[in-house]
Amino acid sequence: MMEKEQEEFSFGMYAWDQFRVNRPAMIALKLLFILITIAIFSPIIANDKPVFCEYRGQWLFPATSLYTTAEIQGADGKTEIVQYDIADWKRMDLETVIWPLCVYSPYESDLDNSDYISPGGEQFFTGKDGKTVEMPTRFKHWLGTNKKGEDVLSGLVHGTKISLTIGIFSMLLASFIGVFLGSVAGYFGDRRLQTTRARFWLTIIGVFVAYFYAFVVRGTVLSDMLSNSGLLFFFQLLWSILIFFAVLYLIRLFGRLFDRVPFLNKRVYVPVDMIVSRSIEILNSLPKLILIISLSVIAKPSVWNIVLIIGFTTWTDIARLTRAEFLRTSQLDYVQAGKSLGLSEARIIFRHALPNSIAPAFIAIAFGIAGAILIESGLSFLGIGVSADTVTWGSLLSAARENFNAWWLVLFPGLAIFLTVTMYNLIGEGLRDALDPRLKK
Repeated sequence: MMEKEQEEFSFGMYAWDQFRVNRPAMIALKLLFILITIAIFSPIIANDKPVFCEYRGQWLFPATSLYTTAEIQGADGKTEIVQYDIADWKRMDLETVIWPLCVYSPYESDLDNSDYISPGGEQFFTGKDGKTVEMPTRFKHWLGTNKKGEDVLSGLVHGTKISLTIGIFSMLLASFIGVFLGSVAGYFGDRRLQTTRARFWLTIIGVFVAYFYAFVVRGTVLSDMLSNSGLLFFFQLLWSILIFFAVLYLIRLFGRLFDRVPFLNKRVYVPVDMIVSRSIEILNSLPKLILIISLSVIAKPSVWNIVLIIGFTTWTDIARLTRAEFLRTSQLDYVQAGKSLGLSEARIIFRHALPNSIAPAFIAIAFGIAGAILIESGLSFLGIGVSADTVTWGSLLSAARENFNAWWLVLFPGLAIFLTVTMYNLIGEGLRDALDPRLKK
C-alpha cells in the first residue's frame, strides 16, 4: 500500500498538476503546439502549388509530391510534361483543385501586386487570357506584400519553422554542454577528484597538445566548413573533439610510466569546479550579443551556423544552475549509498543524481529558447543571420526599413516574435512555479 501511494504521489505527477493549474502557462503550451504544427506542415499550409488537383483526367499532388515532373497523357494521345516548380497553377485549366490555406510560397513574387500592397489595398490578378482583373478572393494577399510582391502571410508561416528550429536546436546544444559541465563541476568540486601528480601535470600539458592537433592543425578544415556549411562544420567539430580526447587519453596513459617515481606518484586534487566556474565567468564577462554578431559576420549565413553560434555561447546559465543543484544533491544519502555500493562515478552522476538535479535547467532552457529566437530575429534584421534567400521574421522586419509606410511589415512579424517569446517566458514561469519546492502544498 505504501509503494502504491508513493507511485501515485510522484514528483513528476505533482509538478504536472501544479503546471496545469497555471492557466497562462497552459494556454502558452497549447499555442506552442499550434506553432510547432504550423512549422512542420508549413509546405502544405503556404504553397503556390495545389495540395491536390485533377488535370486532364489525372490526379496530381504537387505540394507534397516527391517528384518534380508529371507526364500527362491527353485524349489526343499527346504527352504533356508538367514541371511542378515552374508551372503556373493559378492559371491552368484544373478540373478539380484543393489549394493550401495560403496559396503563395514565401519566395514567389507577384508582379501585379508588388511595391508594398497593404492588406486592405486594391489587388489585381492577370488571367490566362492576359486581362488584368480584380484579385479573386481565393488568391488575395491577406496580410499584404513587400516590395517584390512576396506574400507576408506565407513568409510568417515559413518563418515559424526557421525560428523554432534555431531556438530549439540551439538550446539542445547549449543544454548538453551546460548540463555536462555543471554536473561534473558540482559533483566533484575541487576536492573530490584525485589523480597522481604526474598525470595531473601531463594532463595540463596534454590539453595544449591535444588542442594543437585537434583544432590548430585542422583549423583550415574547420574554417572552410564554417564558411560553407554549418552541418558539415558540426561533423568536423565532432571529429576534432574526438581527436582532442584521444590525444589527451594517450598522454594520460603515458603518465602511468611515472607512477613509480616517489615524487610524481603522490595523489593531488583536480580543481574541476574552479576550472568550470572560471570558464563561465570569462564567457559571461564578454558582451554576448557583440560576441554572437562577430561570430555571425565571420561565418557563412545559414540556419545551422546560427544554431552552433548561439548554442556555444549561451550554455553558461544552464551550467550554473546544474552545478548549484549538484552541490546540494551530491551530499544526499542516496548518492553516498551509491558510493558505498561501489557504483561508478559516471553512473551515480548521470543515472541517479542528474534526474533529481535537472529541474532548474528546464526553466533556463525555456527562457533560453525565447532568447535564441530574439537573437535570430535581431541578426536577420541586421542581415547577418541566415542566408539572404531564407525568409524569417527578422528579414520581414528588415524589409520595412525601405518603406516606413509599410506598417504591416512591422506589425505582423513583430506580433509573431512578441507572442512566441511571451509563450516561452510563460512556460518558463510555469515550470519555475511547478518545480519550486517552496510552493509545494
